[in-house]
Amino acid sequence: MSLTSAATLATLDRTGPRRITDLAVTEGVTQPAMTVLVRVMEKDGLVERRGDPSDKRVTLVCLTEAGASYVRARRQAGAQAFARLIDKVSHEEAEALVAALPALLHLATLDGQDQEGPKQ
Repeated sequence: MSLTSAATLATLDRTGPRRITDLAVTEGVTQPAMTVLVRVMEKDGLVERRGDPSDKRVTLVCLTEAGASYVRARRQAGAQAFARLIDKVSHEEAEALVAALPALLHLATLDGQDQEGPKQ
């Protein structure tokens, strides 16, 4: 699976159903490229298209249970990989990582902010 596909699935998992145009902007690709990507992921059973209840002219891309399961499995694999690596660092390095957690958590909250950057 491409990085863009995995990132798109993670975005849908984090933010819920989205328009193709919104996904294209978020993932930094063109709308035609996102349309092709969604078509492939739809064929693979990872996403599906549904009508927007608030605007019948709009189609939203939604994560399927298979797509959500894939995202969970990737996150779990990533967490396990980090745990294995953390077990190999010194006690001092592990303490430095723990001390960095508040800043890392703050970074995670910034992920959902406006794509134009932080507000001044």
